[in-house]
This record gives sequence, structure tokens and C-alpha cells, in this order.
Amino acid sequence: MLLDDKIAIVTGAGPGLGRTLAGLLSEEGAGVVVAARTAATLEKIAAEVPGVLAVPADVVRIDDVRRLADTVIERFGRVDVLVNAAFPGSHRRNVLDMSADDLETWRRAVETGGYGTLLACRFIAPHMVARRSGSIVNITSMSSRKGYAGRSDYAAGKAAAHLLSHCLADELGPYGVRVNCVAPGWIASEVLDEWMRARAAAEGVTFEEIRTRDVSAMALRRIATEEDVARAVLYLASDHAKAVTGATIDVNGGQLFT
Repeated sequence: MLLDDKIAIVTGAGPGLGRTLAGLLSEEGAGVVVAARTAATLEKIAAEVPGVLAVPADVVRIDDVRRLADTVIERFGRVDVLVNAAFPGSHRRNVLDMSADDLETWRRAVETGGYGTLLACRFIAPHMVARRSGSIVNITSMSSRKGYAGRSDYAAGKAAAHLLSHCLADELGPYGVRVNCVAPGWIASEVLDEWMRARAAAEGVTFEEIRTRDVSAMALRRIATEEDVARAVLYLASDHAKAVTGATIDVNGGQLFT
């Protein structure tokens, strides 16, 4: 198994990708800790993935992240893998249309994507440095390098995490700690389908027409799944990538360049 006897933390663990990550890392031999704001979500993941330790934590609160790090070290004595998967959300609003409430939503999104990733690294990476080994994988996005109208909150939050990863790769490399990114595009889900249905209704066409048009514009002619993304994370977390740092793996079926 690729992560046999490793200890992995997944922050921002939600019911979709977070659950898939926890399951795959566990299957590959890791002891897995999941952290998120919503206790009910964590309890569901823990119930579905045997052996997972759930720790409620808001990644933008220093005390919460410090407590997460302390809890893991007290329980396991070390951390080998950190996956930052906190999702900053997006409410699809053009900048010039933003109200005061929209601006606050924008600030929180950027704080989650950038500052939340920073805090997790700040309080967990020192335990990797002490052991002179470890892998940090930040889930960014295609949007961190390619902006779209109405998505500036999401794009800015993910771009912050993206460039922070480069800085940390340089800072932590001398201590044997690797820092990389996985950048998904669209991920197959009911949320994505609902968005496509809304676009189809707005254009007066069918869902199938919208989906076919979107997929045909991708080099691989397919939308990535949560497992596709998780397996890219697994590669970077494992010793198969022991000479890889400061890199980004795009998991978007070629959508970034087509």
C-alpha cells in the first residue's frame, strides 16, 4: 500500500471529495484524520470510513487549527501527509454588482482558500520539519490560473493557495517536506449537473445538449470524477513523488487548455 503506516490529515473534508479522499488514503494504509467546520459531516465520513478520526475545526480560526495539530500529535505522534481541501465556495456575482453582503462573502471565500491553507501549514508542517519528511498537497483549481466572470471569490481564494504552495515548497524543501497542488476543473457531481440544467433552461436547450457541448470541448471528452482527483493527491502524497515539489497536477480532462 502506498501510504502504509502513514498519518494523513484532510482539512475541509466535505461529503464529496473529502469523503473520497479519506476513503482512498485509508485504503492505501494511512491513518486518516478529517477536519471540517460541520460536525455532522465529519461524523458521516467517520461512520463510512472505518478508523477515521474526526476533529471539528474551522481552518480560518487559529485556535481550531492549533488544536487540530495538537490532537493529531497527541494521538499518533506524527503527521506524514496534509491535504488542504477547504472549499471557499462561490456565489457567482460580478464584482461591479456586489452589495456589502456580497463583498463580505468574497472576503470569507478568499480567507478560506488562502488564509485557511496557510494556517493548516503553519501549525502542522513544523511536525513534518521535525521529522525531516512529509508531503503537503493543496487542492487548488483550474480557476486559480484561469478566471471567469462571477467567480472572482473562488478564483482569488484558490490562487492564494496555489502561490502559497510555491513559497512553501521553497521554504520547506531543505527539511525534506514537499508541497504540491492538485488542480481540478469540473468534477462530476449533482451540483455540476444542476448548474448545467440551469444553463440549459436559460438557453432554451436540453441538459443533454449542454453536457455534450461542454464535454466535447475537453481534450479527453470526459469530466473528472472525485476518484480521479483523489488518485492524483495519492500520488503526490506517496513516495512515488519523493522528488516532486512545487508542482501542480491538473485533473480536468484537458479543459484548462482547450
